[in-house]
Amino acid sequence: MVSMAINSLVHTLEQQLSAHNLGLDDWRALIQRLLDYGVLCRADSQVEAEFYDHFVRIEELVDEYLSLMGVRFQHDTHFQFVRIIPPGARVPGLEDETDEPFNGGFRQRLTQNEIALILVLRAEYDKALREGMIDEQGCVAISLEAVALGMKNLLRRALPENIGERRQLFKRLRQLRLLHFVHEADLDQAESWIKIRPLILNLVTNEWLDKIRQDVAAHLANIDDQQDTKDEPAAPEENTADEQQTRSARVTAGKNSLFNEPLATDDN
Repeated sequence: MVSMAINSLVHTLEQQLSAHNLGLDDWRALIQRLLDYGVLCRADSQVEAEFYDHFVRIEELVDEYLSLMGVRFQHDTHFQFVRIIPPGARVPGLEDETDEPFNGGFRQRLTQNEIALILVLRAEYDKALREGMIDEQGCVAISLEAVALGMKNLLRRALPENIGERRQLFKRLRQLRLLHFVHEADLDQAESWIKIRPLILNLVTNEWLDKIRQDVAAHLANIDDQQDTKDEPAAPEENTADEQQTRSARVTAGKNSLFNEPLATDDN
């Protein structure tokens, strides 16, 4: 009985694929690529362009199949990319269909360095967007020197000093189709250039970016307050309790800053 049902489904699928001049092998390759990589970007390579073109021809069929697993996708027809949306994930511009927790393999956790670099790239993309420095594919060209400077200005962090770690960091974001570069060796030179892709907009909202900026400003203000406190002459013993509480509150505010908390990738 089960075998007959499966054969019937396969036969129906083959008929629908045939209408778009595709076969079952094309279907399997496309679905496996989507679930494995989690993203298709037509401009990435000739292979990915072929997968994307197949997706466009059978988008409705793919949607019906993935919906059986509670999986959605985001398709940007302008910049020609597709990104898998795990169940329960929150994506700008897409409403959640469920708030049920999901801890499967579709959702990949990022390291602290990856999160920090994504935030900086998002800020640099936002800056270039305001200045109209976007190419026809929606990408932004930026030097590694500018990335390092942005990391220092926005998060008071530095890129990994170890060349291997730095290469792995940028390779990871290239796998996520957030940036593009050709040769890994270029990552060793500050004057080398990379491209930030428009998919970065879907990972970091404007609200979250503003929150980071405000937190950095508050963090720096707390540092200044603490420095001013250190520079003040020793307070006489007759200082009131209210003055002592005020100084204590300044230090406590600095410790409770969001800037000092680990960055998170999930809202659940």
